[in-house]
Amino acid sequence: MNYPLYIFLGMAPSILWLLFYLKRDKHPEPKLMILRIFLWGMASALPAIFIEKGLALEITKFNLPLSWIPIVNILLGAALVEETIKYLVVRGQIMKHKEFDEPVDAMIYMIVAALGFAASENVLIVFGVASSLVLEKTLLIVLLRSLGAISLHALCSAVVGFWLAVSFSRYRQEKFRLVLRGMIIAICLHGLFNFFIMKGGTIGFLIPIFIIMVLGLFVSFCLKNLKENYF
Repeated sequence: MNYPLYIFLGMAPSILWLLFYLKRDKHPEPKLMILRIFLWGMASALPAIFIEKGLALEITKFNLPLSWIPIVNILLGAALVEETIKYLVVRGQIMKHKEFDEPVDAMIYMIVAALGFAASENVLIVFGVASSLVLEKTLLIVLLRSLGAISLHALCSAVVGFWLAVSFSRYRQEKFRLVLRGMIIAICLHGLFNFFIMKGGTIGFLIPIFIIMVLGLFVSFCLKNLKENYF
């Protein structure tokens, strides 16, 4: 197996998206801090996998209709776990740091953590499929994931980051409600994306594209709004 090539293919989309978002930051964050949060995002993918697997086993113990189990797994075993763990990376590693000093930083660092998480996830997927597929098909999977799953991770985390940014000047109780609102929106959209991807067919193709487009427009608006109002 060509391990360096697979690692490069897995990480390249996240790095390209990271460069894209960082270029939009008029007041760049320290490179070492960006690297730190990106690496923590990568590391967080491992516990997320174990938690998701554990939840999937626990969900099977409930007397749920068989048709419900995949849906519950998508929402609780994937979307909830992944969105929570990306938020915890930012909360634990940067929120109390002196560099976390502007509302827009919340969106930037949430995106960075998400892209780190997505990089690890993508590397694992590339390792899983590359040995059984020709290079062209592996590249196609990488391309589709860079436009779909990886951008979804970044955009959903950006939504959480926006509500976190809005909470900067609010009282503690209101801060909790705002962040919770962002988490619920991100989890629901993440879950819907995964559900329709698994569903397949025309709807399973169009709905995820629509979700990405709407999220992309919303995140662009939020970034612009925060920069205009706080700089």
